[in-house]
Amino acid sequence: MQETQVALNETHHHTLANLRYVRYSRRTTQIGLEASMFKSAERQDCLGNHLLKSLSAEELARLRPGLQHTTLTLGHVIYESGGYLDYVYFPTTCVVSCLYTMHDGSTAEMALAGNDGVIGIALFLGGSTTPHRAVVAIGGDAIKIPARMIQAEFARGGQLQHILLRYTQALITQISQTAVCNRLHSVEQRLCRWLLLCHDRVSAPEILMTQEYIANMLGGRRESVTVAAGHLQDLGLIHYSRGHITILDQEGLEMMVCECYRVVEDELDRLVRPSVESKPVSKAIWRRQVPIGILLFCGILP
Repeated sequence: MQETQVALNETHHHTLANLRYVRYSRRTTQIGLEASMFKSAERQDCLGNHLLKSLSAEELARLRPGLQHTTLTLGHVIYESGGYLDYVYFPTTCVVSCLYTMHDGSTAEMALAGNDGVIGIALFLGGSTTPHRAVVAIGGDAIKIPARMIQAEFARGGQLQHILLRYTQALITQISQTAVCNRLHSVEQRLCRWLLLCHDRVSAPEILMTQEYIANMLGGRRESVTVAAGHLQDLGLIHYSRGHITILDQEGLEMMVCECYRVVEDELDRLVRPSVESKPVSKAIWRRQVPIGILLFCGILP
């Protein structure tokens, strides 16, 4: 009888031990799955920016402790002229404009950055500050990383350094092309360029922007932008109402825009964006580059 009781006690203890092990295993598995899902979600967020998307898992792991998600509203100033930056910003759904302000208060946009770029290149190029300011042109989300972490990773000479230097080359092209465009092309063509560049970076047809704000970006007068926007609206290319601009006909805008738009996009496709996700040349752009006689002969145009 006593031996039977001892056997029952041992069986009971084994059963309790097995239950504890099962519960522990389940809990460990759940924690592992939660951690895996968190890393996967974090990685997915990083994929919203082409530069971060190109980094290796090891590089992202080193940057992860300082990675912060932030929401930036329209008009938010990321840094002022001559100001120091504590963070480098990688836009995901927002668009940031680099503006130069003259002594008389007039402004003009030098370049813009969205999910294809980064704000704060002076921090990894060694200049620390710049004479222009960075202002949010289209509100949305971004990922910010402490400057010291970016500088340390950049100094390793890996993929981060490689992609940031390639982006800087593409940015120089954009700044140069913007200067040429502002000097040689009409307000209407410049407006088309600006709308298409923003559209490509937010992947949405609607842009929240007043004509006065656009005039500041283009370095022109509000009246000129009003006339240009009205003409584009009459053509059925856009719809403008109370600070909301909706692109109705992207191909139509690409037929109206100057060559500066394609130059900037081609350079970004070549240097920064993954080849599988490069923006294809639209039929509108292609038609402009092929003699009309060939298109008629091939039956492409009616």
